[in-house]
Amino acid sequence: MQKIKTLLREGDQLQKTKPSPIESDSFKALKKESVYSRKNPFPAEVLKNINLNGRGAVKETRHLELSLKGSGLDYKPGDVIGIYPENDPVLVDMILKEAKWDPEEMIILSNERQTVSIREALLTYYDLRPITKSIMKKAAALTSNMKLQQFVSRENDSKSKEYIKGRDLLDLIHDFGPFNLDDFVSILRRMPPRLYSIASSLAANPDEVHLTIGAVRYEAHDRLRKGVCSTMCAERIMPGDKLLVFVQENKHFGLPEDPNTPIIMVGPGTGIAPFRSFLQEREIVGAVGKSWLFFGDQHFATDFLYQTEWEKYIKNGTLSRMDIAFSRDTKDKIYVQDRMLEQSKQLFEWLQDGAFFYICGDKDRMAKDVHETIITIIGKEGSMSREKAEEYLNDMKNRKRYQLDVY
Repeated sequence: MQKIKTLLREGDQLQKTKPSPIESDSFKALKKESVYSRKNPFPAEVLKNINLNGRGAVKETRHLELSLKGSGLDYKPGDVIGIYPENDPVLVDMILKEAKWDPEEMIILSNERQTVSIREALLTYYDLRPITKSIMKKAAALTSNMKLQQFVSRENDSKSKEYIKGRDLLDLIHDFGPFNLDDFVSILRRMPPRLYSIASSLAANPDEVHLTIGAVRYEAHDRLRKGVCSTMCAERIMPGDKLLVFVQENKHFGLPEDPNTPIIMVGPGTGIAPFRSFLQEREIVGAVGKSWLFFGDQHFATDFLYQTEWEKYIKNGTLSRMDIAFSRDTKDKIYVQDRMLEQSKQLFEWLQDGAFFYICGDKDRMAKDVHETIITIIGKEGSMSREKAEEYLNDMKNRKRYQLDVY
């Protein structure tokens, strides 16, 4: 482990001798309009589906490689892929059993003018989780169940808010059913696509897109709950299968136009995904600007996602420096923001040199903590008040030098 840490920290001592980047005519040719979109997703074949975590890991993070051959789809580093998932068949069958609905009974899909079995509709068309206050109120109007009607009344607003946390349609049917099938499906929402940061460069991987997806599983209300798309990819998608996908442009998160510009990337966990695409792109085009990556997760031995790739980029100079933080390997938990504080002087020097600063990952905790940390660093190293440090960071935002991709 010490050898790897030394390698990661010494990366910025390497000098790059790559030529100035030139966008090839073949890459420009890829940038053409595709017939596939959010409303008309492309059936992308799964080429690889690999668990990135080591044996014994608490987490499960999947690396997916999808074929875009024949799609005409184009993307750039920082863009996202939308996936239309299917619900867990086990959950669907539990709902049908609880509701006492015939799986083969035919219904008409709203806005589709298509007739399918209720089981097929629950598998592929309707969103089964989570439930919302709106659905609760609509369900109350379908039944004479006084408990549900009282539950959604204005005076019980706080109780209904508490109820919906971590619950799904199976809970609603179990607690307040039965419901008439035709009435009940009329209140359901269509399955929304799930969006994931792209983890590859199209220039480096023609006709492919790569994704980094963390499987979501947790216990709530005496039942195991699963992320719809993440556990579909982890448990039921194999090479050769197809996923319905589309590309969504992200105008507010991308590499600087000038490849000589230094970049600082903060991406713990699956937040590492777009930075893999950044570095693949900078390697393929020969960018000479410095790059600094902060990565963190729980354990070095099992959760160092794409470790060998970062080592390669350190060795060849594509990545100038990397600082890592594994929170469960030390008595006092260490996070990426702690590593930033340790290197505050050099980090501020990079900002003064015009570096772009990127954050990708959890918006509720990590992104807020990193945001506060960068303000602290600017204030400390720039001898500024809190107000002046915030003005400095706001100026970076206005110049698109401070970019976030959070979820």
